[in-house]
Amino acid sequence: MGTNTRYKLAANPCPCGYAGSPDTVAQCRCAAHTRVRYLQRISGPLGDRIDLRLTVRRVPTVLLQGSGARTETSGELRARVTGAREAAAHRLRRTPWRVNAEVPGTWLRSPEMRLPRGDTAVLDRALARGGLTMRGYDRVLRVAWTIADLAGRDRPVRSDLSRALVLRGGDLP
Repeated sequence: MGTNTRYKLAANPCPCGYAGSPDTVAQCRCAAHTRVRYLQRISGPLGDRIDLRLTVRRVPTVLLQGSGARTETSGELRARVTGAREAAAHRLRRTPWRVNAEVPGTWLRSPEMRLPRGDTAVLDRALARGGLTMRGYDRVLRVAWTIADLAGRDRPVRSDLSRALVLRGGDLP
């Protein structure tokens, strides 16, 4: 497995797949210890290589009918993603990398790319208390750069780093 190989993972919240479901027809019948053991299958070095950890809940039919809130169209989202990829490619134009996911952490932490300590404080605390490994730290940095690119910013700010840490499944210290 190469260092730049990207995989997508998905897992149910429990063996039956119904834990946390708002559905009244299908309820989870798994014991708590069974759910914990099930979720612990992905841990340690393998879990450390997962960039984003999201819990996606089932959406009740009532919410699918529209809330009236403004949402971006597929075309708008595509344009924003294209712009973010172009921004990353421009930033990385003098390097062997083209997307944030390819960039090594040593480069992101180099003097020319290093973010201000005030912005990285949340990551530094997570690293110091053992809630984040150095590999995880670098992965959070990559995600934060992507968040900044999507927002049209030149560099990640503190809120981008916090959001990236939450998306990784970490908690804020």
